[in-house]
Amino acid sequence: MVRGLSCRRTSEEWRVALTIGQVATAADVNIQTIRYYERRGLFPTPRRTPAGYRQYADGAVARLRFIKHAQELGFSLQEIQELLGLRVRHGAACDAVERKTRHKIEVVQQRIRDLQRLKRTLERLAAACTARRPTDDCPILEVLEDHDDIGH
Repeated sequence: MVRGLSCRRTSEEWRVALTIGQVATAADVNIQTIRYYERRGLFPTPRRTPAGYRQYADGAVARLRFIKHAQELGFSLQEIQELLGLRVRHGAACDAVERKTRHKIEVVQQRIRDLQRLKRTLERLAAACTARRPTDDCPILEVLEDHDDIGH
């Protein structure tokens, strides 16, 4: 099991109590991000000192890095929450994670097709423009004024 992904806190995980600033620095996120993840349920509510300061187990950094890496791979916070749930559920099969990943691949492929279509449209617009024309006769500006003429 990857340290820090469990919602259960063992005494070993609490060998080191980290402040929110230390966790943020170690995971390369800002403090507001950690608080937001706590509100969203992605990050367990930390224990508090008598003065009210948050104290995190040393596994908190690994959990934040997991969240960040999953975001970099295109997973939404809702999807990440589901992945974290699968991660800590004993007996959960990897095929559930694979299905989520394959779905994400389909989403990325569609986004690539959309971006390629956008690129072709921009190339057509750029080809229609000659630099010597005045801006009141610029085909790009004319098309932008009437979205239906873009042709996508």
